[in-house]
Amino acid sequence: MNRINQLFSSNPKDLLSIYFCAGTPTLEGTAEVIRALEKHGVNMIEIGIPFSDPMADGIVIQNTATQALRNGMSLKLLFEQLHNIRRDVKIPLILMGYLNPIIQFGFDNFCRQCAECGIDGVIIPDLPFKDYQEHFRNIAEQYDIKVIMLITPETSEERVHEIDEHTDGFIYMVSSAATTGAQQDFDEQKRAYFKKIEKMNLRNPRMVGFGIGNRATFRAACDNASGAIIGSRFVTLLNEEKDPEKAILRLIDGIK
Repeated sequence: MNRINQLFSSNPKDLLSIYFCAGTPTLEGTAEVIRALEKHGVNMIEIGIPFSDPMADGIVIQNTATQALRNGMSLKLLFEQLHNIRRDVKIPLILMGYLNPIIQFGFDNFCRQCAECGIDGVIIPDLPFKDYQEHFRNIAEQYDIKVIMLITPETSEERVHEIDEHTDGFIYMVSSAATTGAQQDFDEQKRAYFKKIEKMNLRNPRMVGFGIGNRATFRAACDNASGAIIGSRFVTLLNEEKDPEKAILRLIDGIK
């Protein structure tokens, strides 16, 4: 069974998934960050593939992606760095990146190397669901790579049900239509969106992302889904500390 499915199979709550960008804070530190996050109880990790135009991301992740590219990170190098990661890392690992560099790499080649490294899923924010269905789904399923789709408050109920029916793993529930970045709390409009999705009785579990970085937002995400995805806040702490263990301990102290 895919590790993502294993994680959600017992209907756990209060899951913590962390995003960071490969190649930061140092080019060679990707595996070190992954191991530090697992050591301190993170349940799942999103490894960002740096891209020059990350349109769904706020300034914090834009800047760290730029730094990673300057450091020399590439998709080819990332797979080399992850080659032996499954010798000791057990939790689900997801690659998060934009379509352009993945298509240049070749989608079949990308999925094959994901499988060889033990990557469990991918998030491609600018991959339209229709294109996924028509051109990418069969290849991803061949390699047991879960393609995680995003929904937002603007996603129609019909499309949400369609995504739920034709994908597997979990649904990434974006807290707002804005770009990534930590918020102080979720307003009533966002909480109503969470409740609306909950009432739809979807087959797939849900994780809430975008805007989570303190106790209030983490608790709200966990109350309305299986858990939370935190990116910008951890990236900020990692940039400040230059040490993944110190960064994740500060983050956990701030959300729990």
